[in-house]
Parts: sequence; structure tokens; C-alpha cells
Amino acid sequence: MTLACLVTMGVTASLGIWQLGRADQKMGLQNAIDRQMALPPLDVDGLLGTSPLDGVIHRSARLRGTWEDRATVFLDNRSMGGQAGFHVVTPLRLAGSDARVLVVRGWVPRDFQDRTRVPRVPTPEGEVLLEGRLAPPPSRYYELGDPGQGVIRQNIEVAAFSRETGLALLDLSLLQTGETDDGLRREWPKIAADVHKHYGYAAQWFGLCALAGILYVWFQFIQPRRRRRTT
Repeated sequence: MTLACLVTMGVTASLGIWQLGRADQKMGLQNAIDRQMALPPLDVDGLLGTSPLDGVIHRSARLRGTWEDRATVFLDNRSMGGQAGFHVVTPLRLAGSDARVLVVRGWVPRDFQDRTRVPRVPTPEGEVLLEGRLAPPPSRYYELGDPGQGVIRQNIEVAAFSRETGLALLDLSLLQTGETDDGLRREWPKIAADVHKHYGYAAQWFGLCALAGILYVWFQFIQPRRRRRTT
């Protein structure tokens, strides 16, 4: 009984501490992003003149270039506001350069009547000026089998996509921000937006830890004494 109680309390306390650690990690990352975003926005020359590119992650940017609409893909199983849909990703050829950057342009809902149908997203011709936040390449979701090479994909890997399309892609992406008339939603969540969830989980684990200790004391000490007094 004592061993079982100690194991239970140890496991639940460890899980509570782990959840607090996850909250601290997210808060630290969000603070780092906020510091990067406070720096002046990068233009094309500033981006291409930075090496390594890791130093510009999470900085704001204002990039001129032209869309490579033929290489637009829709990343599946992305949600926004509790709805299932796609992230629309299009390479942007940077002005005055042969380099391209993957732009996560925004989110569109899925057509539940036809899962293979994607909406038409207006893509301006000619040079455009985009605002956004520089980020790592689009996050990878779990996939079964070959990711394929169609318009709808589960993930996109920069090196493989570069070979497939013949485009010279930088090893990062741009989360586009700002309002446009393309109908895309760009309500990108903050890293620490759900930090309260981790605090809630931690409170539950610590509560279970305390409950295990209280029950042990009750059944091992208090209840036997009460029985002896009544006999």
C-alpha cells in the first residue's frame, strides 16, 4: 500500500511538473518571437544577406516578388477556429533574385461534399508586396505512406519540393499577414495562446497527487485509530 501510494504520488507530481515546464517553454518561445517581431522588418536584400537564415526566424518581413502560382499546394488537415481546412502555400520569387520562399498565404475551409475539391484562390500577376512573419518551413503532420505530389498534400518538405518543382527555395517560410481580397483567413495563433491549458493540466495532476496522499493517510492512520476508539 505504501509503495503504491508513493509511486502514484511520484508519477502524478512528475506529470504536473512536466506540464508546468511545457507552459514555461511556450512562454519563453512566445517571448523570443515577440522580441524578434519588435525588430525592423526585413526586405529582400536584408533576408538574402543574412547567413545563416536561422537568425531571421520569427522576424517580420516586407518582401517584393512574383507568385509561382503553378506550384501552389493545399496542406490538408489544418484547422482554424475549430474548422477543418487547408493551408494555402505558394512560392514567391523574390524581386531581383532567383531565390524563392514558401509563403503560407492563409487558410480556407474544406469542401465536405468533395474532399478532392479545392477552392480557387485569386493570385495576382506581376510584382506584389507581402507582409508577414518569417518562420520555419511549414510544420509536418503525421502521414501514412507516400505524401504524394498532387495539389492536396499532408506535408511539404522544402528540399524534396525544390527538386520536384525545379525552384530554388530558401529553407524557411513566410506566414503572410494583413488583409487582402483573396478570401483567405490569417488568424495565426500565438505559441502561448493555450498556455492556460497546461496550467489546468498541472493543477489536475497535483490534485491527484494530493488526493493519493490524503487517502493514504486516511485509510492507513486515521480510520484505524477511529476504529480502535469505538471498540
